[in-house]
Amino acid sequence: MVKLLGPNEIRTLAAGLDLAPTKKLGQNFVIDGNTVRRIVAAADVVAGERIVEIGPGLGSLTLGLIEAGASVTAVEIDRRLAELLPQTAASMGAPDGSLEVVSADAMTVTELPGDPVALVANLPYNVSVPVLLHFLEQFPGIQRGLVMVQAEVGERLAAGPGSRTYGIPSLKAAWYADVRLAGRIGRHVFWPAPNVDSILVRLDRHEPPGTEAERLAVFELVDGAFGQRRKMLRQSLIGVLGQDAAAIIEAAGVDPTARGEVLTVADFLAIARTASLP
Repeated sequence: MVKLLGPNEIRTLAAGLDLAPTKKLGQNFVIDGNTVRRIVAAADVVAGERIVEIGPGLGSLTLGLIEAGASVTAVEIDRRLAELLPQTAASMGAPDGSLEVVSADAMTVTELPGDPVALVANLPYNVSVPVLLHFLEQFPGIQRGLVMVQAEVGERLAAGPGSRTYGIPSLKAAWYADVRLAGRIGRHVFWPAPNVDSILVRLDRHEPPGTEAERLAVFELVDGAFGQRRKMLRQSLIGVLGQDAAAIIEAAGVDPTARGEVLTVADFLAIARTASLP
């Protein structure tokens, strides 16, 4: 039977490594078993499937995933934590073969053992969006994800066109998946307690709306549209489309005086296709 880590175990493990959680690596460890099980439930973990976890830290969520019957590929940038995790898992009752650890910066990972079908992670605020987008791009076999992120980041990821928080993260995530908020997490379940609230974000992959070349073109347009925030598209996209930007945008069926904040992925794709960017 797999046991979960509690506050005492977390602090004992950290003390054994002489580990002081760092803000740079976003190390806020979950110390509440009920929260771990809530995250696992929201991720719809199925026994027997392979899950990739980014930034497992001391192993709180890792053990929750294994308790649910999943096998875990854990990607950890901190070498000390990567070396300790298999020992911790074994001591808490994890079955042999249920955990593989990849000691690496998640942004450099292009191959994973076990072909995971889902991603579950507690992601630090400073890298959460780049890491998530990197994994969605690199690993098309990942069909769903459940990430815990800073509330502001989560709201941006799940935002829809026209909303205050809609922008580059929303649009790029929407290329790959349907994204929605899946619940808030209180600060008291972490050690050390963060200064901001956290939120769960659920992603369910859908068929991409275009080719890989079109994705790159759309992402370039999105970056251009939001690089000069609050400017009309006919101005903000000149850098990508040239001086004919307004005519191209209009020919794509999009209002050239609109701003990027109101456009969907389909709108940007229409502009890319009209401009023959791919």
